[in-house]
Amino acid sequence: MSDAKLQSVLSSLSQFARKLNCLASSPAPDASCVKLNTNENPFALPPLVRASAVAALERQYLYPEDDNIGLREAAGHAYGLSRDQVIAGNGSSELLGLIYRAFLTPGDAVAMMSPGFSFNRKLAVLQGAQFLEIGWGEAHSLPLEQLLFGPAKDAKFILLANPNNPTGTFVPIAEIERLLAQSDRLIVLDEAYVDFAPDDALRLIDRYSNLLLLRTFSKSYAVAGIRIGLGFGHPEVIGRLRNIQNVFNMNVIGHAVGISILAHRSAYDENHKHVKHERQRVSVALSQLGFSVTPSHANFLLAHVPAGRDGIWWQASLEQKKILVAVFPDRGLEYCIRVSIGTKAQMDAFLAAVSDILGAERSGKSALKPH
Repeated sequence: MSDAKLQSVLSSLSQFARKLNCLASSPAPDASCVKLNTNENPFALPPLVRASAVAALERQYLYPEDDNIGLREAAGHAYGLSRDQVIAGNGSSELLGLIYRAFLTPGDAVAMMSPGFSFNRKLAVLQGAQFLEIGWGEAHSLPLEQLLFGPAKDAKFILLANPNNPTGTFVPIAEIERLLAQSDRLIVLDEAYVDFAPDDALRLIDRYSNLLLLRTFSKSYAVAGIRIGLGFGHPEVIGRLRNIQNVFNMNVIGHAVGISILAHRSAYDENHKHVKHERQRVSVALSQLGFSVTPSHANFLLAHVPAGRDGIWWQASLEQKKILVAVFPDRGLEYCIRVSIGTKAQMDAFLAAVSDILGAERSGKSALKPH
């Protein structure tokens, strides 16, 4: 028998929220697993940054600083901008949500380079917006004609990530500048993985008022659990986004750690060198094992699996060996796995598991059936 009160409550949801299914609880991952599926940076905080987090706990009874002024000032100083060009968020995902709320009304369109960050699809649904997925050009270039005059010409804004997730590919900044120069729409550029790449677009902030650039400390600075995100853009755009932001959106630890990281970015140089070294080492090893690896400029690798199996089969096979990797439903990615770059021991465990699975396949002892 249906619950009349529940049906009344559900019917009161907005028409857009009703399009989303009730989210079921997922089991927590086995703590013994090697977690290479969510692109975390699994290293300890530098001592000075850790000390800032501990010190912040002594102020736990106080509300955090309103409007994140101290963190915004520190980011402006670190990146050569004014604090009015900076917004700070509870991760860059919060900032993405603000952009959707600020720029979209029901019926509007938003365009994303695809494959891209799937969370954007949900944000578009909640705003009642049309979500346009634009395929990358040849050799992962920007298809300027499509973005300027094709399917995306009426989109309120265009999303692109550089380096891109889940491919790890990188677009030269000159291509992005051409798009900014020729378009009068907002271009949202997500640089979550830029510290592992050869270049960044920060220098374009003062040149193009239609650029909104996002950064996160989750990948480069190993604080995914603390949630620190930054956005850079024209003060008029940034100010309007700040005006619709939740009050006290960040906590005192996030503020303290973010300010400390910005003051000690060089303490992460060895971390970044490690990621790049392991990225290359694992890429070569996977290629020797029969995978086709997309050249990556992020802290992960997208690998096309050997013929005969698909990505889901490989994900399940690796999970049996306590190794977690990511797969994607996007067309063209069905035969791929994405592997985060972790410690050397974690990557050795991953490569050993891959070798064991391939050996079992050759001997006909695989425990899993093909999809």
